[in-house]
Amino acid sequence: MDKQFWDARYNDPAYAYGTEPNLFFAEQLQRLRPCAILMPADGEGRNGVFAATLGWQVTACDLSSAGRDKALVLAATQQVDLNYIVGDLNTLQFEANAFDAIGLIYAHFPADQKSRLHRQLDRYLKPGGVIIFEAFSKAHLELRQVNPEVGGPTELAMLFSAAELQTDFPNYTIQLLEEIETTLLEGQYHRGKSAIVRFVGIKQ
Repeated sequence: MDKQFWDARYNDPAYAYGTEPNLFFAEQLQRLRPCAILMPADGEGRNGVFAATLGWQVTACDLSSAGRDKALVLAATQQVDLNYIVGDLNTLQFEANAFDAIGLIYAHFPADQKSRLHRQLDRYLKPGGVIIFEAFSKAHLELRQVNPEVGGPTELAMLFSAAELQTDFPNYTIQLLEEIETTLLEGQYHRGKSAIVRFVGIKQ
């Protein structure tokens, strides 16, 4: 799934995953003092805009310019500012220790890149900073075959496990790490029973 895929999906006038934030992300973020947050793969901005409404300084990024355009419209409706950068995370560069939090919400990267990108993102997070993560687990592939409307990658290696996250983020105090089943009701493309991984970690 590349820029062309996401531009096509986000060119639809409807918000692909809705305009409300992911429930887990919203719950976890409200426990933190607003500072600076990085939102990779923020798509149409539902999570980045929500963070901005809480007073966070949000830097969002995504491959899709169509996603950015809709995110900025959403931000305007909420009367908040969003620093949204269009680009490939492989080539985007941020200062080390620049962010107090990183939100990784259904940020599925190509299998041969995901661990390296996680290590790259780790460099941008301050010691004491927090990662909030939710994405599809490897058990999700079977559920997706039953109900394609639930969305998610079709390639097993792009899905996550709790063990992978422990390997990718070894220098974190784990606040929460679980693989569970839940029902997603997020716009048109996350609808139905899903298998997910959730992780909240504090960088040591």
